Amino acid sequence: MDPLYQQTHKQVHEIQSCMGRLETADKQSVHLVENKIQASIDQIFSHLEHLEILSNKEPPNQRQNAKLWVDQLKYDVQHLQTALRNFQHRRHAREQQERQREKLLLTLKGTQKKILDIANMMGLSNLVMWLIEKRAFQDKYFMISGMLVTLMVTFLVVHYLT
Repeated sequence: MDPLYQQTHKQVHEIQSCMGRLETADKQSVHLVENKIQASIDQIFSHLEHLEILSNKEPPNQRQNAKLWVDQLKYDVQHLQTALRNFQHRRHAREQQERQREKLLLTLKGTQKKILDIANMMGLSNLVMWLIEKRAFQDKYFMISGMLVTLMVTFLVVHYLT
């Protein structure tokens, strides 16, 4: 039982180091590392089943310790399995967000091109477009100053009438 336990324990530590490499792996090799980790976890689960059988065959005075060792290994492997699933979930969510972002950016570029095409068809020059954008920028300041004046007047009315 001891050599199999040592081998399994060593595999758990190897998986832990692979989990660290998983965070820094590039997009092409991340799937290979995930598959390697999952294969190792599956192999460890089969070792654990065999270790459970062997722990039951231990002498009664050593059986308790053997079961504790196997239970601790089970806990560690389940923790690694959960960490792998969490990483995969985060990676899938990140990839989906990137795809959505790219789709929106293509859509936005297409919309911008259509607007420029329509403006060119209408005969608007670049100077006129620039003046429109400048006017919109200036209008923002007029709006903000109007809001401030309205707030001050409202405050003064409330203050003097109450």
